[in-house]
Amino acid sequence: MKKARVVVLFDTDVAPPANQDFTKAIEANEEAEFDVARGLIARGHEVRCLGFKDDIDQLVAGLRASPCDVVFNLSERFRGDSALDYTVTSIMDMLGIAYTGASSEGLILARDKALTKKVLAYHGILIPHFMVCPMGQPIQRPSDLRFPLIVKPLNEDASVGIAQSSVVRDDDALTNRILFIHDKIGTDAIVEEFIEGRELYVGVIGNERPRALPPIEMVFKNEPNVEGRIATFKAKWSVKYRQSRGIENMVAVDLSKSLVQRLSDVAVRTYKAAGLRDYGRIDVRLAHDDAIYVVEANPNPYLADGEDLAWAAEEAGYPYPDLLEKIAEMAIVRRMRRSGA
Repeated sequence: MKKARVVVLFDTDVAPPANQDFTKAIEANEEAEFDVARGLIARGHEVRCLGFKDDIDQLVAGLRASPCDVVFNLSERFRGDSALDYTVTSIMDMLGIAYTGASSEGLILARDKALTKKVLAYHGILIPHFMVCPMGQPIQRPSDLRFPLIVKPLNEDASVGIAQSSVVRDDDALTNRILFIHDKIGTDAIVEEFIEGRELYVGVIGNERPRALPPIEMVFKNEPNVEGRIATFKAKWSVKYRQSRGIENMVAVDLSKSLVQRLSDVAVRTYKAAGLRDYGRIDVRLAHDDAIYVVEANPNPYLADGEDLAWAAEEAGYPYPDLLEKIAEMAIVRRMRRSGA
């Protein structure tokens, strides 16, 4: 990849420095945005970090501050609302700026888990049977939706709102958990049949010919209850909780070549059907009969060095800086094709 001018864009919990000086953070901080900045700087690219919170004017001014070849988009929300992540890419579309990862349309589709599932089902991809429970409407479980069930927020990611109590076995527990999602998370709920099996994450990179990466598995060493082997918020993000429960993410083992090929095929089909681009992650449950159920299609998954996607890419022959360059290059090429260059 030729040397490029890259803006690493991300949202912040507090107002970013007025001068947008993230020099010290790039040197020492372990957040994904600074891992990306370090990786690209190490390859000789000109990198500028741009953080934003709630200010549209600040965001637009920052994007216009100096010319760039591509924005490495790591933003996840706007005004604290993850459902507004597509608005950030929409602004870049209107400004004619090349950016990495999913388009505004792809983010809108992926954010609505029910809509994504309907699209996947249309394409013949196996999904858990589900229903949606909108806020303020009566809760009525269809007779063909069978327990155990798992209750999730409809439009959140990163396992927000998912806990051990998300798996329910009767209608009273179901109602209570749905109301919890409505009241505490502030979103509609999606209820799915719980698929007993292994929790696998299959990364995909590429556009014209997407390639699936080796599957990563979340392993629960100290959890005898199969219904407790789920990717809760704590299981993903709390180091103390993971250690106490023996939870580890690792390259999946004991998978036959034919099963790995099936997982790859399902992941790539899902990636295409969900409108993802450049890179993504497909979350699946592998049932005991080796049936593959797609649970989620994740655009712009967490890209910190050493995390699941980066780890899987390295297993596939893409060291972290190579992965970053490949993603950035795909976005640059996309803009050049659209401009006719």
